[in-house]
Amino acid sequence: MVFAQGLAGRFLAESSPACSSSRPSCSYPNVQVRSPTQRQGRQVSRGVRLDVACSAATPAQLDSAKAQENGVGKAQAAHTTEAAAPVLRSGRVKRETKETKVDVTISIDGTGRCKAKTPIHFLNHMLDVSTVREASAYIDKMRPVTFFTYARPSQLCLQQISSHGLFDLNIEAEGDTWIDDHHTNEDLALAFGGALSQALGDRKGIHRFGDFSAPLDEALVHVVLDLSGRPHLSYDLKIPTDHIGSYDTQLIEHFFQSVVNTSGMTLHIRQLAGQNSHHIVEATFKAFARALRKACEIDERRAGQIASSKGVLTQQ
Repeated sequence: MVFAQGLAGRFLAESSPACSSSRPSCSYPNVQVRSPTQRQGRQVSRGVRLDVACSAATPAQLDSAKAQENGVGKAQAAHTTEAAAPVLRSGRVKRETKETKVDVTISIDGTGRCKAKTPIHFLNHMLDVSTVREASAYIDKMRPVTFFTYARPSQLCLQQISSHGLFDLNIEAEGDTWIDDHHTNEDLALAFGGALSQALGDRKGIHRFGDFSAPLDEALVHVVLDLSGRPHLSYDLKIPTDHIGSYDTQLIEHFFQSVVNTSGMTLHIRQLAGQNSHHIVEATFKAFARALRKACEIDERRAGQIASSKGVLTQQ
């Protein structure tokens, strides 16, 4: 076949535009020049035919056909590249009241990067580990604690959500923590849930359900959630102390209730074991992050359809 194509190419180069089959140099007057793809399907997959008979084709015609093929190929390649570009799901909510000022941005398809500045010690630890360095500097310099202070010592709840959920978070919060952490804790969670719901959009193609059991030494916590559009919290943690550092452990339940209310999430939290308050709470946030990650991820088999027999997963 290669030999035949070579002879056909030589014949086309030597022949006149009319390419009469009576010329002595044309030993194969009926040879047709086809690409390998055409030999299989008689038509190039991109829709351009190069099936040209030697007796009718001119070099100009062949060049034109090849140019057409290349042009279509480039156009389709560009279209494919554009179609394949991933759409990053992100949301941002800014909330400002007389008590707090909160700005939360989340990227669901992230890598676990987190930049968090809030005035709540323990809650930051559940957010971003990097700010522990800021906290150490804060303690070393012994700066006075004032109203609306930033980056205070324990940077940990949001670290767990970002690191284990692989969400990129950017969070800034100010609040009247000179009273207590209640208002800032609540508004930060409300903004987080709202940004998450915004990032999920119509929730097409997501797995919707997620569950995870996370151990931390003696503690074991199981979390199950459903991004159903229906807010509900079932909370069963038995935290043995009233505070972890300066953080009131009653605010853990309030944090998750606020997230549930604005995200449209059904959330079940169960403590299976545990005696240390810090271990129990940190295991809870780790399990929550992993379950949420699973629920938010795209289900390729669903092909962009909503995972509901009702056809809707949003609160609207």
